Amino acid sequence: MSIWFKPYTLAEITLLNVHMAKHIGIEFAEIGADFLRARMPVDTRTWQPQGILHGGASVALAETIGSIAAFMVVDPDKHTCVGQEINANHMRAARSGFVIGTTRPLHLGRRSHVWDIRIADEQERLVCVSRITMAVLDREPAK
Repeated sequence: MSIWFKPYTLAEITLLNVHMAKHIGIEFAEIGADFLRARMPVDTRTWQPQGILHGGASVALAETIGSIAAFMVVDPDKHTCVGQEINANHMRAARSGFVIGTTRPLHLGRRSHVWDIRIADEQERLVCVSRITMAVLDREPAK
């Protein structure tokens, strides 16, 4: 059984992937019954000066997939989701290729969600673990 409000496609959620996320090359890769997966290049857009993946880029990937996953769970005509808190622990450096982030919910409440995000390299070695708390807000009725 799926957790999503409706059966989203990768094409639909790619349309939500704008601004910074698109600029740094985040691409959605897979939607499962209870997870969302995206990848991000490890290159000059996402390196820190030492030529390794910038921790802030990992957090940008985590927030992107956690935020979009939260949005996919709620009725978009009635609710929206915004980030309240995010944290990240960096486990290992990545120097090239792609990192792949997978998010799954830890808690799906009426007013808040908590999402776990695991970011791994292409050899499936853990690079970063993150958790984001999302506030679920009512949309203003259309006038």
